[in-house]
Amino acid sequence: MKATGRMIIDSPPGAELAMPSSPDLKDFDQRQLIDFLASLGQPAFRGRQVMAWLYRYGIDSPAQMTDLAKSCRELLAANAVISRFDDPIAQKSRDGSVKFGFRLDDGHLIESVLIPEEDRNTLCISSQVGCAMGCAFCLTAKIGFIRNLRPAEIVNQVCAVRDYLVEQPQNSLIGPDRVTNLVFMGMGEPLNNLSHVVTAISILTEQRGFDLTGRRITVSTCGIVPKMRELGERCAANLAVSLHAVDDRLRDRLMPVNRRYPVAELLAACRSYPMPKRRRIMFEYLMLKGVNDSEDDARSLAVKLRGIPCKINLLPFNECQDSPYVCSDMDAILRFQKILLAAHYSVFIRQSRGGDIAAACGQLAGQL
Repeated sequence: MKATGRMIIDSPPGAELAMPSSPDLKDFDQRQLIDFLASLGQPAFRGRQVMAWLYRYGIDSPAQMTDLAKSCRELLAANAVISRFDDPIAQKSRDGSVKFGFRLDDGHLIESVLIPEEDRNTLCISSQVGCAMGCAFCLTAKIGFIRNLRPAEIVNQVCAVRDYLVEQPQNSLIGPDRVTNLVFMGMGEPLNNLSHVVTAISILTEQRGFDLTGRRITVSTCGIVPKMRELGERCAANLAVSLHAVDDRLRDRLMPVNRRYPVAELLAACRSYPMPKRRRIMFEYLMLKGVNDSEDDARSLAVKLRGIPCKINLLPFNECQDSPYVCSDMDAILRFQKILLAAHYSVFIRQSRGGDIAAACGQLAGQL
């Protein structure tokens, strides 16, 4: 389903998916794999074995699952498929970031971005093709909503980048030779594809899957209030909220979702969010010159967030062609930060990465 210019608050789950001819084993978390193998007359431990083969060893055929009985391998070959992303388009930034383009079976393109640092590799992944939310500053919004991604299409982004890192010469790597952190901040609104995002997170945190902890996975939302509590109840990932303004009139203009779920309702959902102990919500705040970067804006933000365990990420805007917005001056960003620090918040200024290859925040538009 292609966008018609209106904002879709909640896309119908599964209605737009491009489904494979047979069940894709990577669409199943471990519990679902066990159930699927049981439907083929196989014991529960077979599902756990298959999970390990899919993600620990990265195989792409049941024939490679050498500790399964031949009859079981034949059953899987006859009744299921194993998808993978082959030959991704990769563009490398001057700062070492890598943007990946993955062509889906129906021809659509999604993007992921690897952001390497000395002690970690953070992968920014997509949850939808395009996005329905219509944020005024985001290039992905110009695509509109096309469809949700299946769990396999989410997880295969991680599989493909894992394989890419393994293939690189060790002396060429900035960070580790594996993906260590994940952020659902690529194309799409994750909470509008919540069921499949949660299944993907289950695979990513499963010991026989990618064995990541919830602390190393962050899900970002523009503020789909009814789905926020469900996210916190169904998985242990971190929550990031794209805020960008605390004045309703301004946020209405920047982020149409605010017309449905205004600032007070969004922040109330943040206050009641079921967070694990010692975790904090990350509020993301885009710095737009002359729009939301005044000292009064900073003071208003400090008041509005009072009582919410949180960190604040100030994001210098990544300027792009045809955008009416420009990035705040660094002096203005530092003044903004100083006011928030004085109000006893943890405040960080995010270093923009990958801007020279249109891989920075808000620049993913399927144009590799």
